[in-house]
Amino acid sequence: MCGIVGYIGKQKATPILLAGLSKLEYRGYDSAGISTMEGNEIKVVKDKGRVENLYNLDDTKKLEGSIGIAHTRWATHGIPSKINSHPHMDSTNSFAVVHNGIIENYIELKKFLEENGYTFVSSTDTEVVPNLISYFYKNDQQNDNLKLLRAVKKACDKLIGSFALEILSIYAPNNMIVVRKDSPLVIGKGIGENYIASDIPAILSYTKDFYLLENFEYVVLSRDNIKFYDTNLNEIKKASTSITWDAMAADKAEYPDYMLKEIMEQPTSVRETIGSRLDNAKCNFDDLGFTKEYLSSLQQIYIVACGTAMHAGLSVKNTIEKLCKIRTQVDIASEYRYRNPLVDEKTLCIFISQSGETADTLAALKLSKEKKAKTLAITNVIGSSISREADYCIYTHAGPEIAVASTKAYTSQITLMSLLAIYFAEVLETANPNELNEIKQNLLSLPNKIEDILKNSSNIGSIAKRMFKEKDVFFIGRGIDYATAEEASLKLKEISYIHSESYAAGELKHGTIALIENGINVIGIMTDKDLEKKTSSNIEELITRGAITTVVVSEEVSKLIDLSIFDNIITVPNTNIYLSPILAIIPLQLLAYYVSKEKGLDVDKPRNLAKSVTVE
Repeated sequence: MCGIVGYIGKQKATPILLAGLSKLEYRGYDSAGISTMEGNEIKVVKDKGRVENLYNLDDTKKLEGSIGIAHTRWATHGIPSKINSHPHMDSTNSFAVVHNGIIENYIELKKFLEENGYTFVSSTDTEVVPNLISYFYKNDQQNDNLKLLRAVKKACDKLIGSFALEILSIYAPNNMIVVRKDSPLVIGKGIGENYIASDIPAILSYTKDFYLLENFEYVVLSRDNIKFYDTNLNEIKKASTSITWDAMAADKAEYPDYMLKEIMEQPTSVRETIGSRLDNAKCNFDDLGFTKEYLSSLQQIYIVACGTAMHAGLSVKNTIEKLCKIRTQVDIASEYRYRNPLVDEKTLCIFISQSGETADTLAALKLSKEKKAKTLAITNVIGSSISREADYCIYTHAGPEIAVASTKAYTSQITLMSLLAIYFAEVLETANPNELNEIKQNLLSLPNKIEDILKNSSNIGSIAKRMFKEKDVFFIGRGIDYATAEEASLKLKEISYIHSESYAAGELKHGTIALIENGINVIGIMTDKDLEKKTSSNIEELITRGAITTVVVSEEVSKLIDLSIFDNIITVPNTNIYLSPILAIIPLQLLAYYVSKEKGLDVDKPRNLAKSVTVE
């Protein structure tokens, strides 16, 4: 979950490294550090806290080297501190390493190295890596051009866990070595210079040509060359990929925060996602090659994801079941593979991940392939690990999402999966064509309706001013609105640190109502006209116990109930019920944002969280 960046070229490395780290801080911000080659010596500057701390250090200003590596940390082993910050060096100061991932067997390796005279200064797992490389380098009797690379390979062969590594050495002062296993790493190709990062946005302003590394591919970089080697250190050729994202899309532009910018970009991201698959009222996923015979053979569909992506899956579960008549289950990726799921060749497993690097989701995908199920990835990042591992992949078109709390990726995921459900239903002929056409028309109108919600959201800031001091908030809903309640609750808790829970409205009397007392804030979501009476009745039960109530209602539902009984009303436009989560979540994203701002918090970088969870 850490962020790493590297540069090798003719320019001064420090400004490029710091700029890259600043764009990667959504991956971790407990501490940060950089290391550069200064002649035949490696210099390291690091500190606890945010990347901005490095800018002000005198030692940073002294770095003149044109080859360097850098790291922003999300702590796993060892508390956030200067000494636990990366880069880490070996005992002889001959090797410097930055690492994203977890070394699971570091205790055994550390003991082995200590027995061989190596000493350690940090409590991290990473520090074993430079020392292990040092050990193998010094015990290699061959003095050829591959000596350092062999030492790195031998060290990696001993590591159990996940890693993306950037390595500097005084024994190769004009080179850098990188390698990955189960942690993301990309190489950006320039002219007379090359770039490395754990995420494309960090270096997108410098190049659009990228190499996407597979597991145990080793790379030796110089200023003018990039050499790739397989796990046996045979040199291989790789093709580069051109990334079409606009570098400005990863900047805040005129917005104070990435999160607000990304909320406001949702009309565009939803429009782009629809446009990628809906043409002249025809859903087009023909590139998947799913025939009617194959889809008819499916006994079940599994949707597997984590966090917000899992909530997107919940939001389309009923859509798939009702339109396609295929039993559909939604599972948490971190639990999926530990319960021996009953999947086989008659199961389609759909994996959702914004980054395409989520470790638990990737592990679940690999398990499903072992069980002979077909696997379909839904991600936002071309060339990501999940997109390459899955049998099939379709992309949302959300553009770079930088804020830790996902917004536009979520609505794009629901949009894309809704289109997929329509396509399956058309191939299977399991739904009324008129109904499918009506859903398509509603899809096409979504971007304008999202714009209307964003333009008419002034009352949400006022609600936030009355809510931000609360300690507990509850969200409730029925049916598809319950899935929205789950995501809304997550948004509030992850960026405002208010304890927030979501419940199926019908479950209130089975225990939860005991938590309701005078002054407790409850947010009810009612967009389904077939369920509004029951949900409204549940909320009235809470009002009699002193709850302060806010309701998100569709225009249609607002005409069916007595709104005067609620303290706050947020109305969203009508749409097909299968698509209602896309509209209902928008004001609740804004509510979480404004509550967090009222509390004076950093909405883009909430404590203890990182954007891409690349370790299990």
